[in-house]
Amino acid sequence: MHLRHEHDGETRTLATDVDTADSFLAQARGLMFRRSIPEDYALVFDFDGVDSRDAHMVFVPFDIDALWVEDGEVQRAKRLAAWTGRGEARCDTLVELPAGAADGVEIGDRVWTED
Repeated sequence: MHLRHEHDGETRTLATDVDTADSFLAQARGLMFRRSIPEDYALVFDFDGVDSRDAHMVFVPFDIDALWVEDGEVQRAKRLAAWTGRGEARCDTLVELPAGAADGVEIGDRVWTED
């Protein structure tokens, strides 16, 4: 699975190693307790419906980029600092990537997964 990004008609791959947090436990754990993640990695949280979702960096010892996506459209993009970072926005999909992987992703861009 790949994570794709479209900006101004240009499409690029953000990650080629994509995991889905598809259970309550996987969503609760997220990236906690990992020492690092590969440069081409993404963790995708697919939720049932749109709601305000938060991401925190408790027990995550490295910075990440987080994207809040609603119906394929980016609602918020934020760099979260190791241990102390926090962000929140409305979405039906939350994506966590290595810091820098979402550089150039802006509100209104499209982000999606594909096989």
